Amino acid sequence: MTTINIPNAYPVELSPPDLSTYAKGSDGVPYIWTFDSGAPGPHAMVSAIVHGNELSGAIAVDWLLNQDVRPSAGKLSFAFMNIAAYAAFDPGDPNATRWVDEDFNRVWDVAVLDGERDSVELRRAREVRPVLDTVDFLFDIHTMQHLAPPLMMSGRHAKSKALAARIGVPERVVGDHGHAAGRRMRDYQEFDDPASPKTALLIECGQHWEAASEDLAKLSAVRFLEVVGMVPQGSIAVGGLPEARQRFFTVVEAVTIESDSFSFAREFTGGEIITEAGTLLGHDGDRPVVTPADNIMLVMPSMRLWKGQTAVRLAREDD
Repeated sequence: MTTINIPNAYPVELSPPDLSTYAKGSDGVPYIWTFDSGAPGPHAMVSAIVHGNELSGAIAVDWLLNQDVRPSAGKLSFAFMNIAAYAAFDPGDPNATRWVDEDFNRVWDVAVLDGERDSVELRRAREVRPVLDTVDFLFDIHTMQHLAPPLMMSGRHAKSKALAARIGVPERVVGDHGHAAGRRMRDYQEFDDPASPKTALLIECGQHWEAASEDLAKLSAVRFLEVVGMVPQGSIAVGGLPEARQRFFTVVEAVTIESDSFSFAREFTGGEIITEAGTLLGHDGDRPVVTPADNIMLVMPSMRLWKGQTAVRLAREDD
């Protein structure tokens, strides 16, 4: 177990909804509710609280369930994932409950899931895995440590960037390979297979506790449901965002911490575009970390600067 001891620099503008009413689940898996239209079609899932302190996803999924959203074709699942971490959320120390024992979003390698390692998060992952195995389209709602422009994380294959383009928000879409520390849920099995039609997206709706993250979580989830054919377009009333041309980026380097001492050269919050190659970003022990090319965007610089973790990802805009 890794203790998360990070001071909070941002106001907590959101309140976590009470999810106890969803505890039994619809089909025996706690906190997962699946609705079958009875008509042919894909199985889509909207998931939330993979990290227990990321409130906007819980708010958005609770909002959709309270509106009795049902699929017009196929199946639709709403899932609250790391419920143990969420239940421990404390607005007085909101960084402490990202997880209980380990990061739920780093355990989705089959060898790990089938292995002997044990944790609160692995037990829950194994519990929800049979449902996830049946999902064709996954939309996983997250938020970020810093106040920065929202991002759609599309993974490394064109199929997911294409789905992100159909959804149309947020402005920035980032293709990436994930993290050296472990596989994310959005990269599980066929979601990460270019030959499979199964597709997953992970949206970062803004800073963890900013009010605007709730609005984007709701809007993006509704647009996802529309484009994968779960609900008719315009059937769920939701506020919009100013229209903006989407920009597509691809991660060219993930800076994984190799030493026991990593520090950034200055305060970065994410979304900065560094115009000159060779610009100093920080030091991994004695090793300088610099931008590998011109016009590099910083993707979610971390406060969790521990050996083996991703300090920051470096992305370039697609041609």
